[in-house]
Amino acid sequence: MRIGVVFPQTELGGDPGAVRAYGRRVEELGFTHILAYDHVVGADPAVHTGWAGPYDVRTTFHEPLVMFGFLAAVTEAVELVTGVIILPQRQTVLVAKQAAEVDLLSSGRLRLGVGIGWNAVEYEALGEDFSTRGKRSAEQIAVLRKLWTEPTVSVRGAHHQITGAGLSPLPVQRPIPIWIGSASDPGYRRAGRLADGWFPMMSPGPRLDHARSVVEDAATAAGRDPAQIGMEGRVSWRGDDDAALAEVTAWSQAGASHLSINTMGAGLATVDDHLAVLARIAAGL
Repeated sequence: MRIGVVFPQTELGGDPGAVRAYGRRVEELGFTHILAYDHVVGADPAVHTGWAGPYDVRTTFHEPLVMFGFLAAVTEAVELVTGVIILPQRQTVLVAKQAAEVDLLSSGRLRLGVGIGWNAVEYEALGEDFSTRGKRSAEQIAVLRKLWTEPTVSVRGAHHQITGAGLSPLPVQRPIPIWIGSASDPGYRRAGRLADGWFPMMSPGPRLDHARSVVEDAATAAGRDPAQIGMEGRVSWRGDDDAALAEVTAWSQAGASHLSINTMGAGLATVDDHLAVLARIAAGL
């Protein structure tokens, strides 16, 4: 099981020095990847009455692919993972170009996690249709893979029109791995049909068993081998190292191929605080 970390988007602010220090240190500690959450804009609760989302206009988020371009230059081996970017609120061809560039600059270290999101305010601000996001995402994945592997592409799809166009330079990985994050059966089915891996949004137990069965059934129906689809769990540290390490064991027993340690939301004030926890977890592992 490959064990990485969740970049603490909401707690390190806009300090590029903190991003650099974090990336270098987690690589030194032996973690295999850095996973970053994504939000382009936040909603203002003063405008959106009754707002109940976990993030709002005051919550800090670096743009993952731009940040990964920066981290590619200050790290050497750690994998860079979007976990997840909200794909249907973005232009597919532009995502393909940005991802290819990060993969090239990092010498093939990008893993593109995608999802359809939950924030209609964000979709409106980016000029995309919230109601069709699931249907569009499947076609987007197919288009991304064509753009990463073919020098010239023509597509006539329900949501994409491309005529004899292509990316240059192409990425190192052809195609870049695409993983899907979801909390619903339709998303699990998309992961089974289309993805190289998936991100469960629950802990090991009956809910995970159900989600995995949906993924595996969809993979089998699509003629794919479910054993070839990766699964990345998440452990959120909440002040107890032993409890976090026990969760790591539970994910290993559940068959996860990857895992991320999340230190956000635990009251850690500085980058050094986050890194101190991760150093202890690394030693425990």
